Amino acid sequence: MHNVMCFILGGGAGTRLYPLTKYRSKPAVPLAGKYRLIDIPISNCLNSAMNRIYLLTQFNSVSLHRHIRQTYRFDSFSGGFVEILAAQQTLEGADWYQGTADAVRKNLRYIEQPGVEYVFILSGDQLYRMDLNSMLDTHLQNKADVTIATVPVRSEAAGAFGIMRLDDAGRVVGFLEKPQTEQELELVRTDPAWLDAHGIESRGRDCLASMGIYCFNRDTLVELLAKSDYQDFGKEVFPMAIRTRRAQAHPFDGYWEDIGTIKAFYEANLELAGSDPPVEFRLPASPIFTRARYLPPTRVAGATIRNSLISDGCMIEEGAVIENSVIGLRCRVGSGAVVRNTVVMGMDMYERPQEMTAAELPAMGIGDGSIIEGAIIDKNCRIGRNVRVQKSSDLDDREDDRVIIRDGIVVVPKDGVLPDGWSL
Repeated sequence: MHNVMCFILGGGAGTRLYPLTKYRSKPAVPLAGKYRLIDIPISNCLNSAMNRIYLLTQFNSVSLHRHIRQTYRFDSFSGGFVEILAAQQTLEGADWYQGTADAVRKNLRYIEQPGVEYVFILSGDQLYRMDLNSMLDTHLQNKADVTIATVPVRSEAAGAFGIMRLDDAGRVVGFLEKPQTEQELELVRTDPAWLDAHGIESRGRDCLASMGIYCFNRDTLVELLAKSDYQDFGKEVFPMAIRTRRAQAHPFDGYWEDIGTIKAFYEANLELAGSDPPVEFRLPASPIFTRARYLPPTRVAGATIRNSLISDGCMIEEGAVIENSVIGLRCRVGSGAVVRNTVVMGMDMYERPQEMTAAELPAMGIGDGSIIEGAIIDKNCRIGRNVRVQKSSDLDDREDDRVIIRDGIVVVPKDGVLPDGWSL
């Protein structure tokens, strides 16, 4: 696979994921207790034997850079790497990346290295498992110039995606961004029989949505970018490729979620904690890689835990109840505390006993007797004793000095403090 290069797009400012992106980029947001979003596309690449990976970054990227540096190290014999290409001033220009296509355009010299024949463009903030080799096979078998991964969706959900129209051979012959009317949908609908014939059960789904995952012939990509000033792959470069090149669709029928909003992030994490998670992390042949932290085992003292993910190094005290939740690294859940339908991201470090005694603030973690329901607790938060945070259907989006409410979900920002007895 030394003729394949992968570019992972680090994403924009992540405003819809605020406040989780206040101090970090979208790909650096913690996932499932011990991972980060960026681990998903990198693991998909590595499990597909594609180990020449560039990560394009720009916003709040310090923690992301640290994670990459501490996690992805290759021996000198494999020829693999995960390297970061941050926006920088060069002799050719001093601007920041102006979009996904512009970010790749500013780094064409890496794509033009000898021996590169195919280039994958991936997103850094999606949750899915995919064998990229199968997509490359589709690309080669159809002698395509560009292949795009597609996922079937129902008509009523099509308005949130870019939808493609195919011919009988699976070639993309039309593309419409977020169709809203029945007339627009008629232009891009796919016959469900075509999906069934290609091994994907239609189940009422009659539209093929773009997943934002592309495989280009290297020369095609260089030419498309060098001869245009288009800034976005999905809205500009790919539609141009449909008109001027052979664009092929690669149907995919697994779980795929764009973690672009607080609600999507919250629901995806809780689904991973369920009894039937949509993405299985425990596959020995294709692990999800992340940083090895060498933490002690989690200690549980007489707690009740149901349908939850408990990460390394936690302390769950006597009488605690944890249900349908994700508990991150080094987290402390106090005696009699209740954590339900909640994502707790944990802590970056342990507090020393003398620090806990001297500080006038509550200790890090969830204090004794507190009830936390329907919330996201970011890193290093201090939730005091007998705190009440409970989700309600009538919560409006707002921001105050303690919490931020987005999509009806209560978020305690990183390093946040809720003093003893505080309630929403």
